Amino acid sequence: MKKLHKALALGMSGAMALSLAACGTSNSSSTTTSSTSTGTSSSGASEEVVTLRWVTVGNGQPTNYDAWLEQINPYLEEKIGVNLDVQVVSWGDWDNRRNVIVNTSGEYDILFTNMNTYVNDIHVGAFADISELVKSATPDLYSSIPADYWEACEVDGKVYGVPTYKDSSISEYLVWDKELAESAGYTPVEALDMADLGTLTETLKKMKDEKGEASFPMNKNGATWVAFEYDNMGTGLLPIGVRYDDSSATVVPVLEQEDIKASLSTFHEWYQEGIINSDAATKPEENAYKPCSVAQGWSGAAITSWGPQMGVEAVATKLGPTVISNDTVRGSLNCISANCAYPEKALQLLELVNTDSYVRDLLYYGVQGDNWDYTDDTKEWVHKNNADWTMAGYTQGSFFAVTPSDEFDFNQYDEVKELNENAEPSVLLGFTLDITPFKDQLANCVSIYERYKGELLSGTHPTDEIVSQIMTEMRAAGFDDIVAQCQEQVDAFMASKA
Repeated sequence: MKKLHKALALGMSGAMALSLAACGTSNSSSTTTSSTSTGTSSSGASEEVVTLRWVTVGNGQPTNYDAWLEQINPYLEEKIGVNLDVQVVSWGDWDNRRNVIVNTSGEYDILFTNMNTYVNDIHVGAFADISELVKSATPDLYSSIPADYWEACEVDGKVYGVPTYKDSSISEYLVWDKELAESAGYTPVEALDMADLGTLTETLKKMKDEKGEASFPMNKNGATWVAFEYDNMGTGLLPIGVRYDDSSATVVPVLEQEDIKASLSTFHEWYQEGIINSDAATKPEENAYKPCSVAQGWSGAAITSWGPQMGVEAVATKLGPTVISNDTVRGSLNCISANCAYPEKALQLLELVNTDSYVRDLLYYGVQGDNWDYTDDTKEWVHKNNADWTMAGYTQGSFFAVTPSDEFDFNQYDEVKELNENAEPSVLLGFTLDITPFKDQLANCVSIYERYKGELLSGTHPTDEIVSQIMTEMRAAGFDDIVAQCQEQVDAFMASKA
């Protein structure tokens, strides 16, 4: 286990040790009085400026953090009587740091989290129930996020996190090197179904022959997207799930479903043809350049991200439906500590982050005048001066409050919003599975699946052979009992909705 860093650079007050005292005690988030502030704390004291500590993940603390605080804090102080203290933990340290903070009631007011830890952290009492407070104290925040998203955050009927309204549904895209695909005689189409993957074999063979390398390269994670139309109920186990549009909400062994087996068989054919690289099952890193691949996002990302990252002109083909589920919404959440002394203030801050474009731009782009500037007085576009800002934009707040960058002549988030609005909800939206009765069996099945995942999802072995092996071992570890217990909970949920 990596050692916990003893301190984070915190800007204006210098380096401050990460205290593990609970919020609301004598060591809790600091407050100072200010005669110029109009803010009022939730305790009722007037003219009080509350400092809120937000712990999140990114590329570490920004080098110009002090200058950033000098811009954002006066604005927040005037608007809501709040100063902000952000701790940006680096990606490599995040899991360990987050676990220590949560399990020791560490000092924070707001904590970034996601579907991997959200439910467990609620069960250990880490987060405040904001179900009613978010409606009464911050109605603009509540109304700015679709009702389905709040529903997706419910655990036992209560909401403990503010979802980040971004690409919160899931859309998968085939990403093509446009020139190479067209030189192979194929013009990428706008959309395909998952069942159409097999129709691409000849094109991918021609692309492989022309390039002299695998045209659909993979690494050891393989095609994890193959089962995205199945809701795995937050189990972390791809081989179990409910198809998103199955009105009967039947829990099934996903690997044995005909649509999944057909896709896996296509991968095996591609592997045999050299379309998928021979070392895919063990290759640790992804290729920077991929003639064809699948990525989650939106079609405009071919222009803004995927193509530039590969150094080619890319074009995207939508693959399958756009789906919204608990997991897609819970991909980015900000939760208020159960020990926070000022939960209303914390929600007011998150309200500004999600609805005030200036606050959103400062968090998303960094220091105005250094990292970015508005292109003119209309403030309709931002010009990025550099890419040095280390906070992760997707962790913060709504994408739709961000002022678009002039790098491109369109606002890519318009498409994201449209995808979200037209997404098809999983039949299990709002359902939270309790794995407690079978957590050991589930852990054993996850372990078995992880051993085979690379070979399964890269087409390395014949489909029937490897699926049979995986399912035999998982059934010996209690897979069918897990299915039965999941079905019992799903049935109860569906009955409650009827």
